Amino acid sequence: MRRNAAAILAVGAGMFVGAAFFRRRAVNTERADLYFEDGSMLSLSNGSPGAERLLPLARQIIGQART
Repeated sequence: MRRNAAAILAVGAGMFVGAAFFRRRAVNTERADLYFEDGSMLSLSNGSPGAERLLPLARQIIGQART
């Protein structure tokens, strides 16, 4: 009985730590997803060569759309 409770507690703690890790990692990540007609997608994250030019334009467009 104690082993089951310990296992359940360990699984719950692992899920909590994993969720906190992924949330922290995703909060500071900017990316631009480019969708093409053939159904393919390219994701450019902050720091990649293509994102250096595209992300400032995306920020400007989003800023104008919010006002």
